[in-house]
Amino acid sequence: MIPNCPKCNSEYTYEDGSMYVCPECAHEWSQLETESHDEDVKVYKDCNGNILQDGDSVTVIKDLKVKGSSLVIKIGTKVKNIRLIDGDHDIDCKIDGIGAMKLKSEFVKKL
Repeated sequence: MIPNCPKCNSEYTYEDGSMYVCPECAHEWSQLETESHDEDVKVYKDCNGNILQDGDSVTVIKDLKVKGSSLVIKIGTKVKNIRLIDGDHDIDCKIDGIGAMKLKSEFVKKL
């Protein structure tokens, strides 16, 4: 079975020698990469497409209202030592002056 494209998730990939090719985005990857790659691993990316990892420091890119209170997380707020989790809000962290919080990765950029 030929896997979907890891870049655009197209199902129209095909084999070309020892490589897989995606006709939609022109991405090419080797069959060895596919066999050794664990497809259950989720990749978390910030607003610029940088890959996030546990323990990274990030900056908030827009003012975020805290649901259920009058607090606002201001643009430029630095958040240290993030933890990545599954779910809609995929960053678990502590913000100085506010406390434990969950953020969406699309509203932060990696430092």
